[in-house]
Amino acid sequence: MTNRRLPILLASALALAAAAPPAKPVYGTWGVDYATMDRSVKPGNDFWRYAEGTWLKTKQIPADKARAGYNYELPDEAEKQVRAIVDDAAAHPTTPVARQIADYYAAWMDEPGIEARGLKPLQPYLDRIAAVRTRDELVSLMAQPGYPSPIGIGPMPDPKQPTRYTVGADQADLGLPTRDYYLLAGPKYDAFRKAYRDYLVRIQTLAHLPDPAANADRIVALETALAKDQWTPERRRDPQATYNPMDRAQLAKLAPQFDWTPVLQEVGLGAMPTVIVGEPSAIASAGRQIESVPLETWKTWMAVRFVSDHATFLPKAFDDAHFQFYSHTLNDVPTQRERWKRGMRLLDRNLGEAVGQLYVQRHWSDATQREVNELVEDLRTAYGQKIRAASWMDEPTRKEALAKLAAFDPRVGHPPKYIDYSSMTVSRVDPLANDLSADDFRWKLGLSRLGRPVDRTLWFMNPQTVNAYYDPVQNQVTFPAAQLQPPFFDAAADPAVNYGETGATIGHEMGHGFDDEGRQFDAKGMLRDWWTPATAKRYTAHAQMLAKQFDAYEPVPGVHIKGQLTLGENLADLGGMEVAYSAYRLYVQRHGEPRVIDGFTGDQRFFLAYAQSWQGKAREGALRQQLLADPHSPEEYRVNGIVRNLDPWYAAFAVKPGDALYLLPAQRVRVW
Repeated sequence: MTNRRLPILLASALALAAAAPPAKPVYGTWGVDYATMDRSVKPGNDFWRYAEGTWLKTKQIPADKARAGYNYELPDEAEKQVRAIVDDAAAHPTTPVARQIADYYAAWMDEPGIEARGLKPLQPYLDRIAAVRTRDELVSLMAQPGYPSPIGIGPMPDPKQPTRYTVGADQADLGLPTRDYYLLAGPKYDAFRKAYRDYLVRIQTLAHLPDPAANADRIVALETALAKDQWTPERRRDPQATYNPMDRAQLAKLAPQFDWTPVLQEVGLGAMPTVIVGEPSAIASAGRQIESVPLETWKTWMAVRFVSDHATFLPKAFDDAHFQFYSHTLNDVPTQRERWKRGMRLLDRNLGEAVGQLYVQRHWSDATQREVNELVEDLRTAYGQKIRAASWMDEPTRKEALAKLAAFDPRVGHPPKYIDYSSMTVSRVDPLANDLSADDFRWKLGLSRLGRPVDRTLWFMNPQTVNAYYDPVQNQVTFPAAQLQPPFFDAAADPAVNYGETGATIGHEMGHGFDDEGRQFDAKGMLRDWWTPATAKRYTAHAQMLAKQFDAYEPVPGVHIKGQLTLGENLADLGGMEVAYSAYRLYVQRHGEPRVIDGFTGDQRFFLAYAQSWQGKAREGALRQQLLADPHSPEEYRVNGIVRNLDPWYAAFAVKPGDALYLLPAQRVRVW
């Protein structure tokens, strides 16, 4: 649910640092980089630019990236670490896992071989699509792993019975990033749609498909019709609205065109009596399109989408066309990333835990594991204090909230067991076959779990991934090992820095359990309304105040932040900061008021660290796409939009009426 780096509160780490002379912090003399600041900016007018203004003016986004900043630099280091592992596996493939990694990477890097084979690896899949003669055969092929479909079907934990697996059916992605790209008016979106059509023509021409221009028009028309009835990203955040269990008779009534009973049986899901439909009206609409759109148009759509989805595994002309549209046109990225870097991403996706097991052996320690486990407990304590003191929460709801907090399950570093990839076929000469083999492996792995209790040890990020997530159905937060690297973990930094940066982030992750979406799941991860009506009404009132604040922000001319889409992340940011600041003040109570450093008080250093942790800038195309579909607000607003709701920030920087960020006390939102 979040793309924040791993949060770590450093109460115990600080104790360790105090036991031995600390090394110099990576940034500055106490953990904040003065060189990035712009002290000509008044903090109360633009706190983000006060903390990062010089960096924002001078930093150039690398030519092969859509963004720059701390959150986009640490993955580069992880890539280098993984590359060393892959190179060693290639040089010494002494185990089956090392051989799989080496062969997968060798196939990807063999550009001369890819060029020499041309369309030959692709042809069997296009032939299979061309062989379809009926609509029943069409929907049967759509359900197979690796083939495009207007809906997605697969195993998932049941949100109302979180210990068992069920089957879910949801609207699928289309060729453009979101439905808005099909439907919004204006020259910018007209240009995107024209470029998409041109891309479809180019891909068909390269694949020697007939009548590319006319077929591109048909594909755009079909996807536009599908997009009109797809649910918006903000609507899909409602876990109650997207929970619609249906038996076979109900499915047949909703969308009989998908021939549910034989199709589910054919793909291994026949024994599952119920399917959880995510967006019923969108699924029904897709079914109507299956019936009304000519079969040949659907076959062309499948063929073109298959080629596009796998363009990076085909000769350079396909890869270049894919990059030119999806990265350059849509995200404004000038240059393709080096091939080896893209290879690291593919290994992460398709052999991720095989690589991760080797990564952990090199870059993780039991000492770090113990330390971080203790840090998470510090935040659990701080949250407990906040919940007990929340005046807007009545006692029945408070009791349930504390039970959920107690049941909260943090996982740190790496999974206790790793996926066994031994049954996955890996070719040393065919990267396209490898990608489809990975799709098939994942599908069969999911099927193997049906009929068993949900395995709570499973991870949905790899140890080498720079990210973290909260899973409301399992009430778990997962922190991969790759997060514990500078610049985001520095025991030599000032305590205020570690509380303001990493403490706020762990508060953010835990806060997802109580945001507008996560709060609808109980201590066991069950989708259940455990809030009394009165408490829910008070919570919703202040949550909607925050949504309205963010609705008003306009990062790109004509494109506002979607307050409802980003509400969960914004609530987690604000609540995380409230809890982290309280935890910092508890630290101060134990150790005494900190000295002033270079004119900055402890509280000022806390907020500066938070602001600098959100160092970042994006190309306009990438920012536009984020605003239309991503539940995360841009970095600027994760700073300015949050601190202006925090009373201690006003006191720390003497923010007064008339300052641009000033809000009257009654207008400030408080999560806790």
